[in-house]
Amino acid sequence: MSSQLGITPRIPPRTGVGLKPDHYKTILETSPDIGFFEVHAENYMGAGGPPHRYLGEIRERYPVSLHGIGLSIGGAGPLDRQHLERLSLLVERYRPSLFSEHLAWSRHETSFLNDLLPVPYTAESLALVCEHVDQIQETLARQMLLENPSTYLAFAESAYSEIDFIAELVRRTGCGLLLDVNNVYVSSVNQEWNPKGYIDNFPLAHVQEIHLAGHTRQTDDDGRPLLIDTHDRPVDEAVWELFAHAIGQLGPTPTLIEWDANVPEWGDLEVEVRRADAVICARDRRDLFRAVG
Repeated sequence: MSSQLGITPRIPPRTGVGLKPDHYKTILETSPDIGFFEVHAENYMGAGGPPHRYLGEIRERYPVSLHGIGLSIGGAGPLDRQHLERLSLLVERYRPSLFSEHLAWSRHETSFLNDLLPVPYTAESLALVCEHVDQIQETLARQMLLENPSTYLAFAESAYSEIDFIAELVRRTGCGLLLDVNNVYVSSVNQEWNPKGYIDNFPLAHVQEIHLAGHTRQTDDDGRPLLIDTHDRPVDEAVWELFAHAIGQLGPTPTLIEWDANVPEWGDLEVEVRRADAVICARDRRDLFRAVG
């Protein structure tokens, strides 16, 4: 398979979407004008079958970003070697343009939790996550991107801010970053801090991809806003505003629309894609006018 795919293409600074079985046939029949597709690695760790047939055909036409959700990078125990080996085979098979994972944990001993749980920002956690990132990058023989989390609480024992923790991870391991703008907004509302200030102080020079997604609005027991990172609806207007701010700081950057539950018809998803592309292109035009003016 890898010899058929040839050189790994570079992802353009445009908008992509998460690849869902609901849309396989539409994509292959219509070849939509999309920047790239992102694939959840764990959905393609089987040896064969229709998912691989469809992904193989789509990968021949579009760049692919591979997004992991099961390595449990922030977990206290060692990485699952079998999981990492399956991931390595997948990377070799499809030659994704980017590979990313979460700054979170989801496994304890032999139990796997169906959630991405937060990491305390301590020196001990930093050393552990760095060790895991080094191991992943060495096994895959490539740089990985680490995604900032959506959080609902802060640990009293944290000795670093989230931004300082992530910046130190980058410094020690050489990993890149995936800036999830929806996660920034969700965390900022839940913990009552400034989302634009977060982006302004983030290690933006290392960001290679952006994520956008929808979230659910609830209230906690005290009646305060509580946002849940659900990926089951259109991107919120406040997140669009924050995305425009991020693009203003970063310039054109590959951007993904994440929609993982209540997956819509392809046309509804394209509406989100075109809106994100418009924000990216608007930044392009401002740069062009400066260059020629």
